[in-house]
Amino acid sequence: MNEQTSLIAEIEAYCRQAGVAESTFGRRVVNDGKFVGRLRDGKGVTTATVARVRSYLTEQNETAITEPKSVASEPAARNKSQKSNGSGRDGERVEKKKSAFRFYDNRQKYLMFVNTCSEKWVIAERAGMELAHIHPKPPALRVFDAGMGDGTVITGVMREMHRRFRTLPFYIVGKEISLEDVRLSLEKMSDRFYEHPATVLIVTNLYYTEAPSLTPRSMQAAATLNWIDVPLAGDSAHEFHEQIKDLQPTLAESWQVKPSEKTGNPLYVRPSVMVLYREDHKFLLNSVIPRPGQGYADYDLIIASQPYRARMPIDFKIQKVIAPLSRALAPGGRLLGIHSHGRDPGLEIIRRVWPGETPFITNRHELLKGLKQELGKTHRDLNFNAYADKRALFRYDMHTLPSEVGDNGAGIGTSTLLAAWNAATYVAQIEDERLEEVIAEQDYLDATRSVLNEYKGLWFNDESYVVSRRRD
Repeated sequence: MNEQTSLIAEIEAYCRQAGVAESTFGRRVVNDGKFVGRLRDGKGVTTATVARVRSYLTEQNETAITEPKSVASEPAARNKSQKSNGSGRDGERVEKKKSAFRFYDNRQKYLMFVNTCSEKWVIAERAGMELAHIHPKPPALRVFDAGMGDGTVITGVMREMHRRFRTLPFYIVGKEISLEDVRLSLEKMSDRFYEHPATVLIVTNLYYTEAPSLTPRSMQAAATLNWIDVPLAGDSAHEFHEQIKDLQPTLAESWQVKPSEKTGNPLYVRPSVMVLYREDHKFLLNSVIPRPGQGYADYDLIIASQPYRARMPIDFKIQKVIAPLSRALAPGGRLLGIHSHGRDPGLEIIRRVWPGETPFITNRHELLKGLKQELGKTHRDLNFNAYADKRALFRYDMHTLPSEVGDNGAGIGTSTLLAAWNAATYVAQIEDERLEEVIAEQDYLDATRSVLNEYKGLWFNDESYVVSRRRD
């Protein structure tokens, strides 16, 4: 078994480096797409097969060393030969940047997902339920959205806030690094300013450790902080919309990003904070409107919906995201965390293409246990609520016509299959390099069609947890 485990590890390392799906590896080497999955299940393998696999791996490794610039058969080698320029060190750097998965910058995938699935609606309803448990204090009800996305969640929550707290001023901070998402979010806000005039909306690209207080941590970043004050004139949604639309050049300049050399995820070029409010309510909101250097982290509700990659190590999730947000809770405040859970038809699609794939490596129990240890005794007033599955787990669906999926699958259109495949791979966060290899072989459509017919549609499971601070 030790030799078998070692072989699995070698295969996984090769597939990651070469950008090859494990099913493709199995078909190429031993003519069995489920070979790696059978290994994981502990199925026996002959000595001859082991020798064949190791011979293939050795040959590929030798080729990569001796012929780094040749046009190889593997996609990763081909891409490396095309992208590499200059010294070997430069080529390695280029390849590293290419292979780093820019999950939060896959705009087309993201937009197709949010427009074909109901996740944002369901999360907005779930977050709205938390408003029944908060106890805001003057001068405003304070909400932090740890990743605005296209703005669907926060606008839904703002509608529920208005229903429950019609006369309270709102202080809402939305963290978002993506320029496209900031644009989409602000497009939805003109109606919010009309319905609830006592609203202060702050949009920022600061990191999770900085955004709650609107203050960069480093002196250099603080010195270059781009603070944009936007008083909206007029009293109609149309007037607000026109002024928000005119902010596009400012946004394009202020929300520039650069990819991280380590992860590929976008980082801000210049820290920016944009503060929007109605000019005719400036006097009333004087104590609510933030000023540079005077922000404070003290929130009644924090929404942390999918704020991290599922595959990131648990220490990263805790130290870089959840711990800073938990520290930003006001007395009586609540942090709602939500991430993908799996055990659904979406994951089944993934595993029919990549057997043994496990994208969701951290559950809510493990996360809260680690968070409690990270915060230690300095935050004894925090409660960590994982809840039972009945309360913590919830489902969202991909939109399909009732008559479109059936037993034989004849009625499933290509657009529905592609939307389902996109949703499954987006939720599972499959890298582009692995997708390219699978799409070329067309087997993924059969797997998607089969699952849709079996379950009469497609849905996914999210799990939630709550961190709350005791009231004074």
